Amino acid sequence: MTALGSEPRAAGELPAGLRFPPRPSPSLSKIGNTAVLLALAAAAVWSVMELRINAATFIDGYDNAVDFLGRTVPLRFPPLDEIWSMVGQTLAIVVLGTVLAFVLSVPVALLAAENTTVNRGVRMVARVFIVVARAMPELIMAMFFLRVFGLGALPGILALGLGSIGMMAKLFTDAIEELDPGPREALRAAGAGDLQQIAGAVIPALRPAMVATTLHRFDINLRGSVILGFVGVGGIGLEISSALTTLNYRLGLGLTAILLLLCLVTELLSGVIRTALLGRDYAPAHATLMSRLGRRLTPRRTGATRRPAYDPDRVSPPWNGARIRRTLWAGAALAILVASVIGAQVTVAQLEGGLGKALHTLGLYFPPETAQIGDKLLAAMAETVQMALAGTLLGLILATPIGVLAARNVAPPRVAAGFRIFMVCVRAIPGIIIGICFVVITGLGATAGALALSIGAIGFFSKIIADSIEDTDVRVQEAIRATGARGRQVFVAATLRQVAPSLAAHTMHQLDNDLRGATGLGVIGAGGIGFYLLNAARVLEFGVVTTCLLLILAVVLLVEGLALWTRREVK
Repeated sequence: MTALGSEPRAAGELPAGLRFPPRPSPSLSKIGNTAVLLALAAAAVWSVMELRINAATFIDGYDNAVDFLGRTVPLRFPPLDEIWSMVGQTLAIVVLGTVLAFVLSVPVALLAAENTTVNRGVRMVARVFIVVARAMPELIMAMFFLRVFGLGALPGILALGLGSIGMMAKLFTDAIEELDPGPREALRAAGAGDLQQIAGAVIPALRPAMVATTLHRFDINLRGSVILGFVGVGGIGLEISSALTTLNYRLGLGLTAILLLLCLVTELLSGVIRTALLGRDYAPAHATLMSRLGRRLTPRRTGATRRPAYDPDRVSPPWNGARIRRTLWAGAALAILVASVIGAQVTVAQLEGGLGKALHTLGLYFPPETAQIGDKLLAAMAETVQMALAGTLLGLILATPIGVLAARNVAPPRVAAGFRIFMVCVRAIPGIIIGICFVVITGLGATAGALALSIGAIGFFSKIIADSIEDTDVRVQEAIRATGARGRQVFVAATLRQVAPSLAAHTMHQLDNDLRGATGLGVIGAGGIGFYLLNAARVLEFGVVTTCLLLILAVVLLVEGLALWTRREVK
């Protein structure tokens, strides 16, 4: 309604004499970060074109794909007792490697967190250690430990354990710094020391992050364990490598199918365990569906639940259902750990013999050398960056429609659940297996590596997109819709703009992961610096191996710095 005798105003027009406040101008840092991201996007597009990732490449590889399929069908499987043996050894390596990473990551995170560290110098050292640990590929560690300890499960355990510290310690550090300081201050006021405060307030509050991160890393280590078999680490990865090396594709793909099933089952079980220990707030979608099915199959309890009587003289918690469940879970975890130690067959003599020559072996890698192929190493490193850029871009493009349809506030519930399960299946496929398939189809080189990285990135990107869409503020969407905007307009103007900052930060994180993944794909002939690194290790050119590592470390640290810059600017 307007005042009597006044002219009606158009929508969005202010009364006379009033003006909209000026729009704040972006900072120079934000402008610079945006320019860098646009430059990386342009470089990714150029990488796709340079690597000839187009329809012609797949058309040229059609005959190779048909021939490969004919040589792999029907699949062959080893005897059942051999399957159990190799699966058991693989699980033992992954379990012990993840446990080792957890044990080492917790103290590193406590030293790296601002609210639990000793002083700023110690915090800086711990932070640098975490970054360097994240930049070191597990494959390189496995090659080193194989020379120290010989063949078997121990090199794989140490490689996975030390290679997981970077990710787990970083996530633990972030979780510690976000904890509520109230419980710790209450213990301090009661006279508790620093260690007592950590044991009584920090560790209990950190339990959800510990469980979720450890289970997630277990899934990653299981998929990553297969590539360690290509350098001699025991388990199903070693058997796959032996079968493919002898061109026994039927057996190799049969073992790959077993590994895929194992990864899928553990992915589902880890989600169920996460739900049982932490509740539905930490549960992935597929775990929620399985828990719903379990509730339907479980008869409902009738009658009121009797609350236990309060006993003022009791100093220990009562043996109620929650404590019994915790005890059972702890017993199951201890039994799995003991079985893994037995299955890994690690002996004290092997440990003593390896530790005795560790320093001598480490000395072989210094000083760094180029062996007169320095220009080739730089070109290979550039090719690795191309693979990572192209794989990240293609993965983002392919994952966008999947992530949108997996969001429960966009697609119908059954459609969203179906796409969520599809995302789990894609994440369960080891990247090295995808790389082998593309090497056969498109031939040796960086093209196969980039395509393998793009498929591997689909699971990560689609989950990030789906979760980000579900976490958007619906009030912004309702405000846009109230102006007369339709579905697509609301999605672009409100939903997409809220998702974009988080997606940009996670894209840099995936680029960081793809750089390390591209290095590992060199063992199957996918080109890049990994190819030269593996060949140098085989011919005992350890100085060249160190040079390759330094190149990888420099590029990974550069991308890590860009990722931190991007996360700070998009907050």
